[in-house]
Amino acid sequence: MTLKEKIMGSQIWKSIFRHDFEDTPSNRGKVIRSNVFLHLHPLRIPEHAMKIRFTWCMGGITFFAFLVECITGILLMFYYHPVIEYAYMDMKYLQFDVPFGQILRNVHRWGAHLMVFTVMLHMLRVFLTGSYKKPREFNWVIGVVLLTLTLLMSFTGYLLPWDQLAYWAITVGTNMGAATPFFGVEGPFPIVDKFNDVRFVLLGGTTVGANALLRFYVAHVIAIPAIVFVGCAIHFWRIRKDGGISRPL
Repeated sequence: MTLKEKIMGSQIWKSIFRHDFEDTPSNRGKVIRSNVFLHLHPLRIPEHAMKIRFTWCMGGITFFAFLVECITGILLMFYYHPVIEYAYMDMKYLQFDVPFGQILRNVHRWGAHLMVFTVMLHMLRVFLTGSYKKPREFNWVIGVVLLTLTLLMSFTGYLLPWDQLAYWAITVGTNMGAATPFFGVEGPFPIVDKFNDVRFVLLGGTTVGANALLRFYVAHVIAIPAIVFVGCAIHFWRIRKDGGISRPL
């Protein structure tokens, strides 16, 4: 018995891979169904789906950019304190003192811009090719939600450097929230006051301060990415269940 046969015949191997590797249609299907990574793809992929000129690979590039953001974001967390006394100085420390710190921050920043750009191109491609039509209506809705969450991740990360640009940009953005109908104190038909409207919920107060920085930090590094991970899992699963990448009209 060869070493390969011994390994593939061991209980450890069988506990991980619950099928043999004889080249049969049944086993080829089992390879896909029993692997968490390959299971994202259907058993059969139309020939057109392999052509870059149809898909532009925008969905995959967007997900890759999200993974880059997660990795670089985790590394940036080692050098950042979400408090107003240290936030700005942490950015300067990262820029001038941490080895390759400026590169790390720039990769994270430009990766965020790339993710916003590619997710919009992905949505455009899906729209132009009619990929939102039956039976993919639900997955289109999931995609719109993921687009919104992508914009929210970009918005919440904007405050974290705690410089003048970030401060006034978030001031303007949250003031727009105060103009929300019914739930904004400055919007039409307000049913709330300034201490429980949309802006107060976003900022944790009536002005951009320590509470706002902490809330935006938690939303940026924990809450929104967690929802995006779940949304991506559902999105990929629905692509598979809906027959893979849609065919041209």
